[in-house]
Amino acid sequence: MMSLFIVLWLLNSSKQVQEAVGGYFKDPTGTSKKVGTNMAGAGENFLLNKDNMPRLKEQLEQKMRQMSDFDKLKSHVEMTVTAEGLRIELMESAAGTFFDSGNATLNRDGKDLLVSLAQELSKLPNKISIEGHTDSKPYAATGNYTNWELSTDRANAARRLMQANGIGASQVSQVRGFADQRLRKADTPLDPINRRISLIVQYIPKNTDEEEDIASAGEKKTEGNETEGNKPGDKKNEKKAARKSAEGESKKE
Repeated sequence: MMSLFIVLWLLNSSKQVQEAVGGYFKDPTGTSKKVGTNMAGAGENFLLNKDNMPRLKEQLEQKMRQMSDFDKLKSHVEMTVTAEGLRIELMESAAGTFFDSGNATLNRDGKDLLVSLAQELSKLPNKISIEGHTDSKPYAATGNYTNWELSTDRANAARRLMQANGIGASQVSQVRGFADQRLRKADTPLDPINRRISLIVQYIPKNTDEEEDIASAGEKKTEGNETEGNKPGDKKNEKKAARKSAEGESKKE
C-alpha cells in the first residue's frame, strides 16, 4: 500500500520532484553523477551536503585551472571542506593579490577569479556567506576607518561583483567583517596571508522538505488504515472486558 501511495503521489508531483526522488533511488548515497545532480546541467537540483561537497570542490578547481593567469594565483587560493560547508579562501600577498593594497578595490585578478566562481556557484541552491579578514597591522594611526571597516568593505566588494555575475540576491546569507579577530596564522599576526576573503558554500541538509513530505504522508496513510477495530490497544480492551464479564458470571452463580 505504501508503494502504491508513493507512486500516486509522484504522478501528481512536479518534474523536479520526480527527478530528485528517482535520482535518490538510483543512488541513495548521492556520490555518483545522477539525474538532477549535475552542477553544470541542472544546478537548482544539486543539493550539496557532506557527502557530495568534495565533488563541488573538484569541479571548482577544474574551472579555475582554465583561467589564463591561474598559475600565479593558485598558491593564494585554498578550498577546504569544513563543518560549515566548502570554505574558499582568497589570500593576499604583501604586494596585494586580489585587492589593491590598503583599500577595498578589487584588481583584475580578483575580479576574474570572483566572476568565475560566481558563474559556477550561481547554478546551486546553496546559501553563501562572505567574510573579510585583515592582519593585525593598524590601518591608520588616526581616523575612523579601521581594519573593521576594511574587512567589511572588502567582503561587500566581493558580494557586489558576484551578484552582478550570477549570484542571486537571496543566495547570500551573510556578509561579515572580522578585522584581525580570526587570524589564519595567529603566531604571525602581521603575515599578509591573514588578509583574505572567505566564501563559504553552506550545506543543504540531507533531509529535504520533499523527503519529509513523503515520510509525513506515509505516516498519515498508515494512521488512516487503523480502524477502531484494529488499533493496537483494542485487543487488550477486549480481553479485559471478557475477563470482567467472566468474573461477573461467577459471582452470580
